[in-house]
Amino acid sequence: MFPGFEVGQYQTMGTEIAYRKGGEGPPLLLLHGYPQTHVMWHKIAPALAERFSVVAADLRGYGDSGKPPRDVCHTNYSKRAMARDQVELMAGLGFDHFSVVGHDRGARVAHRMALDHPDSIQKAAVLDIAPTLTMYEGTDMAFASAYYHWFFLIQPFDLPERLIGADPGYYLERKLAAWGRREGAFTPEAVAEYRRCFEDPATIQATCEDYRAAASIDLEHDRADAGRKIKAPLLVLWGDRGVVAATYDVLATWREKAENVRGKALDCGHFLPEEEPEETLKELLAFL
Repeated sequence: MFPGFEVGQYQTMGTEIAYRKGGEGPPLLLLHGYPQTHVMWHKIAPALAERFSVVAADLRGYGDSGKPPRDVCHTNYSKRAMARDQVELMAGLGFDHFSVVGHDRGARVAHRMALDHPDSIQKAAVLDIAPTLTMYEGTDMAFASAYYHWFFLIQPFDLPERLIGADPGYYLERKLAAWGRREGAFTPEAVAEYRRCFEDPATIQATCEDYRAAASIDLEHDRADAGRKIKAPLLVLWGDRGVVAATYDVLATWREKAENVRGKALDCGHFLPEEEPEETLKELLAFL
C-alpha cells in the first residue's frame, strides 16, 4: 500500500514509534486517528511523496508502536507525550522543522504539538475535529449520542477493555461503518491491518488510555494554554456529512485557537483520506 516507502522503528525517550518514510522534499508528518493506524493514509501518501519527504507514523499505543503502561493520571497517553514522541521521531530522521497533518486523534496530537513545539512546526492541518476542550465543554445530548465512545472509553479500567475485547473486530468495523459515509471507502488490505493491530489487547488498553487522558490531563493542559494560539498556518478540513459538521461551526472554533486559519468541508463523512482521497490530496497540496 506504500510503494517505495521504507519501514522503520524509532526509540524515543518514552517509547518506540513505528513509521513508514518515502519521497523527497520538504518534510511532512502524517498522524492517524482512532481506531486506525498510519495505513489510513495509503491512498494519498504515495502522491504526497512525489513532493515531500513523507513520514506516516503510528501514535504511541496504536499500530506497531510501543504501548507504555497505564498510570493513574494518564500522563503516558497525554497528547503532550504523544506529540513529543513524534517531534523526537522527526528530529531523529533529520527533520527539525516540518509540517504535520493529523486526522482525529492525530489531529489532537498535532494541535498540542503546534503549541508545545512552535519552532518545529511550519504548517499544520487538522482533519475532522473541533478542539478537545471546546467539544467537552459544549457537550449536549446530540453530541453525546453521536460520540458516545468519548464517554464509554474513559470509564475506569478495565470495563471498556473487557467489553471491546469480547469481539474487537466487530467493534472496530462497527466504528468504521458508523463514522464513514462512503460505501467501499475502506480497502480490504487496510481493514485487515486495522484488525491485526486493534485485536491486540495491549492496543485496546492503550487506546482507552488515550481517551482517558483526553478527558483529564489533556483538559488541564488545554485550560492552562487557553490564552495561547497556534502561530503556524492552520488548515482545517472536515466531512460535510459527519458529526463535527453537524455540531460545530468548525472554522469558528479553530479561529479561537489559531492565528491563521483556512479550511472547508468535503463531501464525505469522518474518514477524509479514505472517503474523499482526491479532494483531500488537492486541499493538502494547495495548503502545503
